[in-house]
Amino acid sequence: MTTTKNKKTGGAKKEVAKISRWLHIYLSMVSFAIVLFFSFTGLTLNHPNWLGGDKQIEEKYKGKLDVKWVNQPDTNKIAKLEIVEFIREKYKVKGAVSEFRIEDYDVTVTFKGPAYSCDAFIDRESGTYEITEIKMGVIALWNDLHKGRDSGKGWSWVIDVSAIFLIAVSLTGLILLLFIKKKRVAGIAIAILGLIISYLIYLVFVP
Repeated sequence: MTTTKNKKTGGAKKEVAKISRWLHIYLSMVSFAIVLFFSFTGLTLNHPNWLGGDKQIEEKYKGKLDVKWVNQPDTNKIAKLEIVEFIREKYKVKGAVSEFRIEDYDVTVTFKGPAYSCDAFIDRESGTYEITEIKMGVIALWNDLHKGRDSGKGWSWVIDVSAIFLIAVSLTGLILLLFIKKKRVAGIAIAILGLIISYLIYLVFVP
């Protein structure tokens, strides 16, 4: 009876180890690009001046739009959609509209995207406007993607899924370690040591 029970237990352990190994290998390969991306951008975030990550190009434009779009006593009648589409079409503006502010004398429209911003200031009385567009380089773009700043809900999901993948890779790696008797104790000890060292670094170096 005991032998049968031991066999079942041993079979279950082998199955857990097999599934963990399969998940660890394939999740590692799927998340390889993700790990590489977030590792590299972790460095460039810490050193934004590397590879020109702090450089930016600023461009300014002036013009006039249909005054009827903005010169409305009732602010609810201001043509928001027409204004946004006009700016997008004429100046090939990127990013999402993060703000559309209506004041007594002017309208401000702000577009935001990773490593990108565009602000339009429109005079409500005359319809004249000034636009300031700021573009940054590829490194700044990657840094903003790393932080999820102004990158939209779709990219936010990518970050969440990436985090889940990395958690799964870490946990399956730990499970596999527990099945290796000769390295189990040493592996767990090193993992605990790593946690302690990280905490000590936090205590000593973080203000």
